Amino acid sequence: MSKLKSFITSTIVGGLLVILPIALFFFTMHWLFGMVQGIIAPLTEVLLKQLQLPQVVADVLVILALTLLCFVVGVIVRTRLGKWVYALVESNLLMKAPGYSIIKETVAQFLGNKKSPFSSTALVQIFGNETMVSAFVTDEHEDGSFTVFVPTGPNPTSGNIYHLPADKVHKVDAPVDEMMRSIISCGAGSSSLVKRLKK
Repeated sequence: MSKLKSFITSTIVGGLLVILPIALFFFTMHWLFGMVQGIIAPLTEVLLKQLQLPQVVADVLVILALTLLCFVVGVIVRTRLGKWVYALVESNLLMKAPGYSIIKETVAQFLGNKKSPFSSTALVQIFGNETMVSAFVTDEHEDGSFTVFVPTGPNPTSGNIYHLPADKVHKVDAPVDEMMRSIISCGAGSSSLVKRLKK
């Protein structure tokens, strides 16, 4: 009975950790859309009344304005000063907000914009027994050993680095983003990864 209860609880939590960041992302986009719509409302009202344009034109203008806002912010954070200000705000404020790092990681993976420092995925033995943990291979050495990063779940932005012999590193034929999703969701989907262990 306790195993069933544990299974149900962990499954629900795993599903919540997948759904919540995605829901927050779309909620944020909906909020941004409403905010921009309110700001440019005077302009859209004039266009709708004076030029007799349909409501869809106003919606398109909101989307264009939101796209322009994202572009401007993107340009700013590409500058040296912008990067410094953003890094300062993120480290001192945003990272302290509950769930920010998870949402950021999820959005980056969702948009496909995150450049991964990881070369491949693996299940590694770090405890000297048959227990295996999810890991990302970060380097391979001349003697055949590996350096791996073992992230913590559900927040994969923190973890530990290990230097392991080749017989303790079992590579998985799966992309980095799939392993990342499994970690963010507290192991949900791991069965697919285990099946693709390279022999």
